[in-house]
Amino acid sequence: MPRGRSTFTKRQKEQTRQQKQRDKAERRVQRKQDKPEGEVVDEMQELRELAEAQAALFRIGTEDEPEPAETFIPSPKIGR
Repeated sequence: MPRGRSTFTKRQKEQTRQQKQRDKAERRVQRKQDKPEGEVVDEMQELRELAEAQAALFRIGTEDEPEPAETFIPSPKIGR
């Protein structure tokens, strides 16, 4: 039984689809390999250093002075 034209085009279409799928997977793997892994760690370290520097700025001049103790003073209830 000879194959019709539609069978041939369906097969070609399926082969094209599979090839596109393989290409896409290959590109995905390539992007994953190109992405530097240590970048996240460096970014976190940089954020920590910036936070420490900012905290140091707020501590300037307060080394000699003791920190004031926070006291809670309840407000009187009026009209009850």
